[in-house]
Amino acid sequence: MPVRPKVLIVDDEPDVLLTLRMILDDEGFDTALAADGDTALRRIDDEQPDVVLLDLMMPVLDGWYVLAELAGRTRRPRVVVCSAKSAPADQQRARDLGADEYLTKPFEPEHLATVIHGVLARGRSRV
Repeated sequence: MPVRPKVLIVDDEPDVLLTLRMILDDEGFDTALAADGDTALRRIDDEQPDVVLLDLMMPVLDGWYVLAELAGRTRRPRVVVCSAKSAPADQQRARDLGADEYLTKPFEPEHLATVIHGVLARGRSRV
């Protein structure tokens, strides 16, 4: 049986976490959840997900902090930012910090799996 790619979903809204988990589980991904940036960084270290779906506006440590922290690592997961922040400056800042893709909420759930498969096709980690 092929290995299912692991996706860490990071969002402070419980309904968003559960909805995205159901969608991605149905699409054949293994999922893990984190409700803030601090938990996300620990899960990234412990579970080494292939992709991180990252909200930007969260308590404790926000998504910007997580992106900046990951930017300094030689091995890191692919990152898809999923945020309500739609300004081009926010999208550019996220890309400058290493985000592979940027989805503005709300987005079509079917589109999410396509985006994740796309970033996975580019490779598991950056060296």
